[in-house]
Amino acid sequence: MVSVSIRIGTRKSTMALAQTDDIARRLSIAAPELNVEIIKFETTGDNDQTSKLLIHGGKGGAFVAGIRAAVTSGKLHAAMHSLKDMPGNEDTPGLVIGAMLARDPPTDALVVRQGISIEDIKCSRGKGYKIGTNAVRRAAYARRLFPEIEVIHFRGAADTRIRKLDNRDMQKLPNGGEAGPADALIMARSGLERVGLANRIAMEFSPKDMLPAVGQGIVAVECAAGDWRTRQYLSLIDDRAAHLCGDAEREVLWILNGHCNSPVAGYSKIDGARMLLTASVLDDAGNGIIEVTRSGPADRPRELGRAVGLELLDKGAAEIIARTRPGP
Repeated sequence: MVSVSIRIGTRKSTMALAQTDDIARRLSIAAPELNVEIIKFETTGDNDQTSKLLIHGGKGGAFVAGIRAAVTSGKLHAAMHSLKDMPGNEDTPGLVIGAMLARDPPTDALVVRQGISIEDIKCSRGKGYKIGTNAVRRAAYARRLFPEIEVIHFRGAADTRIRKLDNRDMQKLPNGGEAGPADALIMARSGLERVGLANRIAMEFSPKDMLPAVGQGIVAVECAAGDWRTRQYLSLIDDRAAHLCGDAEREVLWILNGHCNSPVAGYSKIDGARMLLTASVLDDAGNGIIEVTRSGPADRPRELGRAVGLELLDKGAAEIIARTRPGP
């Protein structure tokens, strides 16, 4: 058997490495002749865990751009990304998503520090408590669910954030100040499971209460559009249902022309030959929300995503997005 090598780039975080190890395992099973080499990258977003992601060009600039450049230059055959971190434009010149893995649970969860009960937070409507998150979507939903909560800027890898929570560390702010300590964090359930910390979940939010981020729970593998050998190998681990859902949700982002400071959410699921897609746009205070649900043929995901996105625009989503767009 002739050995074939493939180099996959990834971030150095515990969760990113776990996701990439999963890709390597799946490829090794599907193509035993394949030798998968994992190349670790320190991204801008990993090196700077204080600033808002906006100054780095959002999640795309902070976590994706550097690894993408290595694929484009030929240093890598492929790159691992969490789909929710990828820029919302539908296609990137010269690159394609060769595979999306079967979707992990897409929901968000609340992690609380020792000595605090989730019932205390619920009963007080959040008054006197601080919830940490860097996601504007999570912050907006948190303010809707707990109207008197204080949301604080909180960044870092999943295991690092929980360590900061338990140690009652103050969080450095982009303006040089500090906030905290946090009493709870909102995090992705799938991320907590990847790093072995699912036991810390105090409350899981249903999609009805907190609609997930577009692509949340889906691991994507990107490669050069003209690299047909790599595309063929990646097709062996591609999950059709996840890919269809990812395409539908990302089409909503494409239509809305959102930015990294826009509280946009979207989640789809397939039932037989049909797909149900729900997407929403919230103002950053969580006071106003526009939500649209539509169904359509599962094998035409972008048409469904386009219809949902256009209906959101008809209902005023553009105005909300414009208000959250950063100034010059």
